[in-house]
Amino acid sequence: MFDLSDKGALVTGATGGIGAVVAETLHAQGATVAISGTRAERLAELAEKLGDRVHILPCDLADREAVAQLAKDAEAALGHLDVLVNNAGVTKDNLLMLLKNDDWDRVININLTSSFTLIRGALRNMMKRRYGRIVNITSISGIIGNPGQANYAASKAGMIGMTKSLAREVATRGVTANCISPGFIKTAMTEALKDDQVEAIAQHIPAGFFGEPSDIASAVVYLASEEARYVTGQTLHVNGGMVMI
Repeated sequence: MFDLSDKGALVTGATGGIGAVVAETLHAQGATVAISGTRAERLAELAEKLGDRVHILPCDLADREAVAQLAKDAEAALGHLDVLVNNAGVTKDNLLMLLKNDDWDRVININLTSSFTLIRGALRNMMKRRYGRIVNITSISGIIGNPGQANYAASKAGMIGMTKSLAREVATRGVTANCISPGFIKTAMTEALKDDQVEAIAQHIPAGFFGEPSDIASAVVYLASEEARYVTGQTLHVNGGMVMI
């Protein structure tokens, strides 16, 4: 079950806590993976850890031309790009009335526009082959909002709407498009929280604890698999019950 041994997968944000584990988990299921990010050293470390069936494709997602080229490079490196995981994301938090234009633009461009550009670049070949899995990593903030994150929440909510529209467009061509919406996951970002902050947040999570990157990676593997062929246009909430829709 969930055998990806003949699939090629591109993971953006592969140097982050979630992205690296997603790449490792797809690889463990047999996929050949292309890992992308801006930190060359971290990409090299991950590639060394994975060993074979891995390609390093650095990219600055703020550069739209570079993103368009990334889709082409992934197709060439992998032979066939079957699974696209748009995982990369940034935050530039501030109250909306104090939010700078540049901080709005950067978050929207990296989180949402780069995902659109990559999907558009990958889609034609997926449709020709009549197989594709697009998995967009969103956020609980895109569902319920979060004070000081109007730009981030807008980018993630936009990703959900884009995914639903895309799913309707390509469903007859063997291509699925879904989102995964993480809640509070143990990463470098949450490690910066103080113990009392973690405890206060955990009280609002029915499961009572923060998730692990592997919880997100397992969901990605499912949505990337043949077993999920009848699942499209959905947002899978992986948040310990913090949001139930």
